[in-house]
Amino acid sequence: MISSHLLYLSYLYRGISNLLNAKQVVTKIFEDYHKTDLLLFIFSMYLGIWHCFWEYSTLGMKPGSNITISDIGFQPDLAVYLNLSQTWLIFMCFLAVIEGIIVIVLIFLRKRICIAISLLKEGSRAIGNIMSTLFYPLVTFLLVTICIAYWAVTAVFLASSGDAIYKVTSPDGKCIYDNSTCNPTSNISKACPGSQCNFAFYGGESLYHKNILVFQICNLFAFLWLVNFSIALGQCTLAGAFASYYWALKKPDDIPPCPLFSSFSRAIRFHTGSLAFGSLILGSVQFIRIILEYLDHNLKGAQNNVAQFLLKCLKCCFWCLERFIKFLNRNAYIMIAIYGKNFYTSAREAFFLLMRNILRVAVLDKVTDFLLFLGKLLISGGVGALAFFFFTHKIPILQEHLPVLNYIWVPLVTVTFGSYIVAQGFFNVYSMCVDTLFLCFLYDLETNDGTPERPYHMSSTLRRILNKKNLRPRKLLERKMRL
Repeated sequence: MISSHLLYLSYLYRGISNLLNAKQVVTKIFEDYHKTDLLLFIFSMYLGIWHCFWEYSTLGMKPGSNITISDIGFQPDLAVYLNLSQTWLIFMCFLAVIEGIIVIVLIFLRKRICIAISLLKEGSRAIGNIMSTLFYPLVTFLLVTICIAYWAVTAVFLASSGDAIYKVTSPDGKCIYDNSTCNPTSNISKACPGSQCNFAFYGGESLYHKNILVFQICNLFAFLWLVNFSIALGQCTLAGAFASYYWALKKPDDIPPCPLFSSFSRAIRFHTGSLAFGSLILGSVQFIRIILEYLDHNLKGAQNNVAQFLLKCLKCCFWCLERFIKFLNRNAYIMIAIYGKNFYTSAREAFFLLMRNILRVAVLDKVTDFLLFLGKLLISGGVGALAFFFFTHKIPILQEHLPVLNYIWVPLVTVTFGSYIVAQGFFNVYSMCVDTLFLCFLYDLETNDGTPERPYHMSSTLRRILNKKNLRPRKLLERKMRL
């Protein structure tokens, strides 16, 4: 009896130990993924080139496969194109060009790529220690969905408010009452044979009805403001959680409990005004871009080339301005989450910090974005390849349970695009993590020198790459004596 209890307790202890080590296992999985991310992508490209060459060689021996794509034109059935050798030749050349570009980038930017991979590995450790951040995109998605629903309901309510206006319509347009208001209960056909009193629109003569367009414009502006605020709240929340990981001297022991919830609470309680102000600036620029798009749509048939040229220039300038404000806001929200200062001060400090390290920003940030893009491409490409074999009945186990589809490209494109959107949502967490760690990394380099009073908080891998060390008190004393 006692032995059975001891055995049960040993199993219970082993289970609890495995549960406590689960976080470390997940962290190592994330690190291994980013270590092999680039290698997996290169191997997948080589495999794709080999498969395209094999299909090209096999189809070259079959009659009728040498027909060009231009000869057959557009075909809704994707299998028609896959039976042409030219299709696989195009695929092979495209993959070979992409592979060559990646190899050249790896050769000339290998040191920068090592630092970028180290940042990704550090981001993997941060996410592994704060696993709840992976689920925060669902919160942002929920908030954006609520904003869209609010805008749609309000727009429909404004469009349908007012009295129903009916107008006379005649088939030949010769009725003297044509296009004039009428009462649907009246018999207009007696005065004008064949004419009808049909519904035209909702309207009225009151001040409210005359300004419905103004209310619709305000509703659109409020929608842009709320959506950008929801995104800004997510960025500030994630930045605060990841910054608490970076500035912890002993990781993960010094990480505060519930870092994501604490960061969300701070953002709501202390930084709502700063986030709203940054969202207001970005929403205003997006609103101006929508107005320019509307004017461009209405001036397409106009013959004034000067006006069209000025409009194109304005669209280009405001597009660049929107991209710059998004970049500035993103880094400002990181500084807000770390130091709790207002939007203007945080944006200024983030901007000048990045300008002082412009070479690192230009290379490391883009290399990191490129590696994250490879990860998204690898996931969507893998899901797309699996969906292709699934819908073409090339998986023997599932052949009997699959329906026969007329056009496989519709579900294939849907599955591939959907997997990319899902990967985009979760990789945005990685992107925000890397941007936060990168900004903390730059600030760490400028403010700390490795002494016990001001030690570096970066990982040992980054310190080794940059030849930086944290001095112990004894080594610091020896260095002072030498001086």
